[in-house]
Amino acid sequence: MSVHAPWASNPGSSLGRLHEEHSGTTRGPRDAFQRDRDRVIHSISFRRLRHKTQVFMAPDGDHFRVRLTHSIEVAQIGRTVARTLGLNEDLTEALCLAHDIGHPPFGHAGEDALKAATHEAGGFDHNGHTLRVLTEIERPYPLWNGLNLTWETLEGLAKHNGPVRHPGWALAAADAAFPLDLASHASLEAQVAAIADDIAYDNHDIDDGLRAGLLTLDQLMAVPLVARGWAAVTARYPGVSQTRLARELVRSQIGTMVTDLIAETRARIAASGVGSVDDVRAAGIALVGFSPAMREEERDLKRFMYANLYHHPRQLEAASAAHHVVSGLIATYRADGDLLPPGWREDLPDTEPARSRHIADFIAGMTDRYAITRYRELIGPIDLPEGF
Repeated sequence: MSVHAPWASNPGSSLGRLHEEHSGTTRGPRDAFQRDRDRVIHSISFRRLRHKTQVFMAPDGDHFRVRLTHSIEVAQIGRTVARTLGLNEDLTEALCLAHDIGHPPFGHAGEDALKAATHEAGGFDHNGHTLRVLTEIERPYPLWNGLNLTWETLEGLAKHNGPVRHPGWALAAADAAFPLDLASHASLEAQVAAIADDIAYDNHDIDDGLRAGLLTLDQLMAVPLVARGWAAVTARYPGVSQTRLARELVRSQIGTMVTDLIAETRARIAASGVGSVDDVRAAGIALVGFSPAMREEERDLKRFMYANLYHHPRQLEAASAAHHVVSGLIATYRADGDLLPPGWREDLPDTEPARSRHIADFIAGMTDRYAITRYRELIGPIDLPEGF
């Protein structure tokens, strides 16, 4: 059993769950954070992530990442960092696995379409929707809505990117039901989950971009962090093909970023003088992060990826098609609520903004493939880019 640092989250000191659970609902020798992780893994929303966009929309290739595989990779990085820093690995893993559950089909293109279509109803935000899914939409239990996760898990999901000064309606509703102290920083476990997400997609999107032919190694040499890593792996493995070395580059770069993150975080914790998780929340600053040099290099990498992969003409064409699908679906369901499936149809509110939010909940839960299928059934043919 690993020894936790004083500033790690302790399941024995959890602030508990919104709904009281009787002893008969506690199965097996798991602590509160382990049960949270398992509830996420067994949820319908988590399973749907296998057919939701990470970078490439409804990908034909079996080797491209989707939201599910991305979340697993984030959890692997997060657990490594948490273990090294003496944090609670189970809470970290729960946060990593759940952090993208609120994403709609087609990634950020789908989110932009939902946000625009529901503007008058308060808009849509995937992070707020994660809390909505986990506290309201998932309903595996007989006596309450949601997964009834601990305060620490909900707090970490709400604030893993830092304090929330102006929450959207979905996050505000979750906070009103179970106050999450949105103005403070979250636990170190939540902060680790946020940076693990960055490390995972920074590097694995390179791998997928190369595989798809949207990026080349020559292009990537414009990024100092990547160029330095490439020089190191080619010197270490002379004569090995570029294809094999490209994957070694990604692995090596993850290690470099994780090593920097751990060293910088240890230094920040020591300098801050924190001695408990309450001190972490009261510190007023993020204690988990890259060194200044790595932070700037990571930003350079992100700028490169936006210019050359995320905004690649082929990606923008796919995003336009995705926006069209989501916008068409929400307009169609608004015009005729009887087209919703049973259950969703019976629960459809008569008045706004609840009506539009209910329809958005249904569409946000769709996988890429299901959204395309429903569009073709309800609206008609759509020309999709190659590989969509």
